[in-house]
Amino acid sequence: MAAVGVGIVGTGFVARKRAEALEQDGRGRLVAVAGYLPGDSEAFAQQYQTLALPTWQQVVHHPQVDLVLVCHINCYHGAVAAAALGAKKHVVVEYPLALTVAEAEALLTLAHARDRLLHVEHIELLGGTHQALKTHLATLGQIHYARYSTLAPKRRVPRSWSYCPQQFGFPLVGALSRLHRLIDAFGPVQRVYGQNQYGGLAQASDGLDYYTTCLCTAQLTFTSGLVAAVAYGKGEGFWTSTRRLEVYGSQGQLVLDGDGGEWVNAQGARSLSLGSRRGLFAADTTAVLDHLLADKPLYCTPAASVYSLRVATAVQQSAASGQSITVAG
Repeated sequence: MAAVGVGIVGTGFVARKRAEALEQDGRGRLVAVAGYLPGDSEAFAQQYQTLALPTWQQVVHHPQVDLVLVCHINCYHGAVAAAALGAKKHVVVEYPLALTVAEAEALLTLAHARDRLLHVEHIELLGGTHQALKTHLATLGQIHYARYSTLAPKRRVPRSWSYCPQQFGFPLVGALSRLHRLIDAFGPVQRVYGQNQYGGLAQASDGLDYYTTCLCTAQLTFTSGLVAAVAYGKGEGFWTSTRRLEVYGSQGQLVLDGDGGEWVNAQGARSLSLGSRRGLFAADTTAVLDHLLADKPLYCTPAASVYSLRVATAVQQSAASGQSITVAG
C-alpha cells in the first residue's frame, strides 16, 4: 500500500482532528466524508478539500477508500464498522466499538475473517496522565486502592446525542476510557457494583430520551485485590470541572490532577508535570498508518477494548439490578 485512501464517517470535533492529522502526516489521502447532515458534510469537505457524499454507506463502498475512520454517533459505530469490514476496508473506531458486547465480539470475528485492521482508539493510553501512572506504579508497592473522578459541568445542555442514552449508551459504555485506563494499568476485574442517575430525563419529539445531568459511579474489585472507585458525571448538575486520579500503595501515593500531580512517599512529595493532552489524535493516526504501511504494532488491541466494554456492561447490569455483578473472563 503506497498511500492510504481514507474515508471519514462523521464531521464533528474528532473527525476534524483526524483530517488535520492526515494532512500533517502526508501518508494518507482523505478521499471522502459523510456526516449526519448534508450541510455539515459539504462544509467539512470544502475545508479539507475532499468529496462530500450523501451517506456513510457510499463512503464505505468508495473504491478508492482503503481505511474508514468511524467518528460517528456511538450507537452507529457497530453498523458502520461491520459494513466497512464487510467491504474489506480497514477500520478505526472511536471508543466504544459498539454499545453491546455481542455486537463488538462479532466485529472482532469479522475483522479476523476479512483479514483487515480493526483498531479502537484509546488515546487516553497515549497521554501524560496514563504514562505517569504506568511509570510510577512499581514505586508504590502493593497497590490497594484507586479513585478516579471526571466531572464536566455544562450550562444549558442542548438536546445532543451525547446526552441521549439511546445514542451515547450507558454512561460508562459511552465514556469507556474511564474504565479502560484502569484496566490497562491494573489488569482484569473480578466483580463490579454500579449506580447511575439521570437528571432532567425527558422524551423529545424525536421519540428519544435526553437528560441534562448524569452521574455514574462504580466500584471495581480487581482480581489482584485492588479496589477502585470511579465517578463519571456531566451536565448542569456540576459546577467545577474535575479530572483526578489517585492511587494508594504500601510504599507511596500517586495523585494525578488535571495537567499536574504529585508522587508521595515517606520522604515527602515530589511534583509531576503531565504535559499537554494536545496531539493525541495525531499520535493515534500516525500509529495506524505506521501499522498499515510498516507493520508496526499498535498500542492497543481491539480485544482489550472489548474486555473493558464487558466490564462497563457489568456496571450497567449492576446499576439496573442493585446487585454486584461478577465479570466474565
